[in-house]
Amino acid sequence: MAELPSAAFDADTLAKTLFTLRSAGRAAPTASFPLPNSLAQAIAAQSALARLEGSGKEAWKVAMTPDKQPVIAPLHPLRKSITDSRLPFLPGMKFEVEIAVRLGCDLPPQAQTYARSDVLDAISEARIGCELLATAVQESGKLSFPLYLADRIGNRGYILGPEVPKTLVDKINGLPLKVTQADALLYDGPARHPAGDTLDWLVAYANDGTRPNGSLTTGQIITTGALSGAMPLAGPGKIDVLIDGKYAMGVILVSWESGEAARACGKMQEAAAAV
Repeated sequence: MAELPSAAFDADTLAKTLFTLRSAGRAAPTASFPLPNSLAQAIAAQSALARLEGSGKEAWKVAMTPDKQPVIAPLHPLRKSITDSRLPFLPGMKFEVEIAVRLGCDLPPQAQTYARSDVLDAISEARIGCELLATAVQESGKLSFPLYLADRIGNRGYILGPEVPKTLVDKINGLPLKVTQADALLYDGPARHPAGDTLDWLVAYANDGTRPNGSLTTGQIITTGALSGAMPLAGPGKIDVLIDGKYAMGVILVSWESGEAARACGKMQEAAAAV
């Protein structure tokens, strides 16, 4: 896709702008940002943003650009709980149900192509995961996907839920999936990965010759993409997820203005004031 023209780009400047907006729970139009001219510049800004937010390297999301280039972004904050993890709600936030996998061995960059079976063999466990999405860019990635990539592809938190049979990685498509929030039904239908194969984007990234050494290493958690689409949320509250009538987890979203959310985000807000 065509990228918007940009003046001399500085990754740290963009990262600080995104960080300040994120810390305040706000968004700004694409035209107000210094725009990365390439995916490499976007990743540099994403890395700088991750440092400001204190994001680690334990958990990542894989995705695909409009031009079918696999990309990743860190998941932060990361919560690990079978049910009722708490994270702040932001107006306009969306919710996704996914399958996350943990790598049991390294998948280093190599000249030989990784087969899907190679990637599947490298997975040590599978879990239900729920992702929260809220971008600091008003148009998301519609005008500049590199800018959206710098903004961690909209990730605002991830909840790693209960372990499920690894075979679910192959069998999840078509299984019944139900997502409710209080009395509201957010989704009730078959689980469907947008690529058709839950591992498609992860296999593509494993075979990306431009990815850095040290990516896809033992113990890392990789979430593989939405099974439900991105569901808009009307407000805070309890969300319940049920897959195939037996794999369940819950998430509690608290108001951004509440004392609980303020305490959860206090360190980020203090750091933002110093930027």
